[in-house]
Amino acid sequence: MKFYNSVGPNPRMVRMFMAEKGFDVPKVDVDLRGGENRKEPYLKVNPAGQCPALELDDGSVLAEITAICEYVDEIKKDTPSLIGNTAEERAKTRMWVRRIDLNIVEPAANGFRFAEGLKMFQNRIHCIPEAAAGLKETARKKLAWLDELMGSKPFVGGDKLTMADIMLFAFVDFMGQVGQPLDPANKNLTAWFGRMKARPSAAA
Repeated sequence: MKFYNSVGPNPRMVRMFMAEKGFDVPKVDVDLRGGENRKEPYLKVNPAGQCPALELDDGSVLAEITAICEYVDEIKKDTPSLIGNTAEERAKTRMWVRRIDLNIVEPAANGFRFAEGLKMFQNRIHCIPEAAAGLKETARKKLAWLDELMGSKPFVGGDKLTMADIMLFAFVDFMGQVGQPLDPANKNLTAWFGRMKARPSAAA
């Protein structure tokens, strides 16, 4: 196997997930800033032109961060599952992942791509600069919503670390570096973020 790695929160989420699972594979760095992911030979690896990707031993390739993480979780049985041990646990993790992805990650990431990241992305994807401010506001409001739901729980879904926490952390940390810092008024998420950042896997 080999992992096609690059800068950005998407590969970081998978690296952190792999670190939590104790799953190590060789990495191939792809120059995202230089556009290497949008041309051959990388397009043969992932026709969507996105990073990361995981090439399996038979030469087939998995893309999309949640799909890669679920695969790693299933094949690495000697460490605790980060998705769930029962149908109910798995469903709840996927519920939180879906909520975080649609309500926070997508609007925050597109808000960045359409504003601070416009120069890099304008020739790669369809950008809507006039939507940037509204998208960022959407993410901010949903973070406040999530903060209230979390209360004093140590993790997004309850008492256990899951893929939902890892996804949220990778993106909240990245967005804080590109003009969308976590509002300190979100005290539950701020405390959660500190705990996540202290995990060894956060350095992956």
